[in-house]
Amino acid sequence: MSLLELKEVEKIYRQSKVEVPALRGVDLTIEEGGFVSIAGPSGSGKTTLLNLVGCLDTPTEGQITFGGEEISRLSQDELAMLRRHNFGFIFQDFNLIPVLTAYENVEFALKLINNQEQAKINQRVMEILTAVGLGDLADRQPNELSGGQKQRVSIARALVKEPKLVLADEPTANLDSETSQDVLKVMVEMNKKLDTTFIFSTHDPLVMDYAQRLIKLRDGEIVKDEMIN
Repeated sequence: MSLLELKEVEKIYRQSKVEVPALRGVDLTIEEGGFVSIAGPSGSGKTTLLNLVGCLDTPTEGQITFGGEEISRLSQDELAMLRRHNFGFIFQDFNLIPVLTAYENVEFALKLINNQEQAKINQRVMEILTAVGLGDLADRQPNELSGGQKQRVSIARALVKEPKLVLADEPTANLDSETSQDVLKVMVEMNKKLDTTFIFSTHDPLVMDYAQRLIKLRDGEIVKDEMIN
C-alpha cells in the first residue's frame, strides 16, 4: 500500500535574483514498510527531498501526498502537527538534548504527543530503549555514551511514538563501520517488527547494502530507482 507520493515535485531556491533548482520534476511513490536509501553526490537534492517529505520545507511546484492526504499546501501549523504525530527523525549528529538522560530524551519525544499516565509512558520508553539495546544505560547523559549508543538513543526517540515514517539523514556519517553495521541492524529489526517505513539519505555504501530499494539522484532528478533486496 502506498504511504507517500510525489508528483512532478520541483524545489527552487532563490538567492537575490538567482534561481537555484534543487529538485526537478520528481515523481516517486514509497510503499508502507519500505526500507529505502536515497543516494547521490553532494548537491544532488537528497537533503532537499528528505526535508520536503518530512514537512520541513514545501515544494515550489508539484504535489506531495502522505497517507492519502495532500500535504504540499498545508499551513505551517498543520505541517507541524502532521510531523509531530507521524514522522520520526534520525540525524547524523544525533541532536540529543545534552542535559537530559537517554531515558529523558526519549520520554520528551513521547510527551509531545501523548497524554498518557506516567506509568504507561515509563513502560513504553523502557520498552523501546531495551529494544535498541540500551535498557541498562537509560540514566546516562549523552556525554557518557559512545557515538553508536547516542545514535541508538536517536533511533529510540524516533520510534517511541510509533511513527508511520522515519527519515534518517546520513545516520552513519559519524560512526565507524562496525558501529554503523550494529546501528543498521537495529533499524532493520525495528522496520520488520513495527512495519515502520524508513527513508535514508546517505553516501554510505553500507546503508545502501541494507536497503530494500535504492533511489539515486543527480542534479535534482531521479536517475535510478531499483529494488535491491
